[in-house]
Formats: sequence, structure tokens, C-alpha cells
Amino acid sequence: MAAKIAKKDDLKVATDDQLQTQLTDLKREQFNLRFQAATNQLEKPSRVREVRRTIAQIKTLQNERARKQTADAAAQG
Repeated sequence: MAAKIAKKDDLKVATDDQLQTQLTDLKREQFNLRFQAATNQLEKPSRVREVRRTIAQIKTLQNERARKQTADAAAQG
């Protein structure tokens, strides 16, 4: 449980560019994992779930930041 909390904290302090880069890398890994699963070469099946959830966390964080920027702009304008 402590590792999951630390991972979420690492994502929260990352910049938008870092998050986008990590998201791209994870999507590429997810693609490769799907092929490994289809050919029965998957060594660690739990990695598919980890990657999928991390992608969701990054997208959620990006969406929260975008909504906050929109709200801040509306409040100022």
C-alpha cells in the first residue's frame, strides 16, 4: 500500500510534459503486453493491470489539471 501512495505522489509532482512522456511510454508498453498475451509469452500477467491503472491515473491527473486551469481562467476573466 505504501508503494502505491508514493507512486501517486510521484505522479502529482510531475510536470505536464513528464506525464505526457510517461503516458506515451506506458501506452507503448501496453501495446507490447497485449501482443505478448496473445502469443502466450506474457511473463508477468499482473503487469497488464498495473500499466492500465497507471495510465488511468495519469489521464485523471491531466484532466484535473485541465479543469483547474479552465476554472482559474474563467474566474479571472
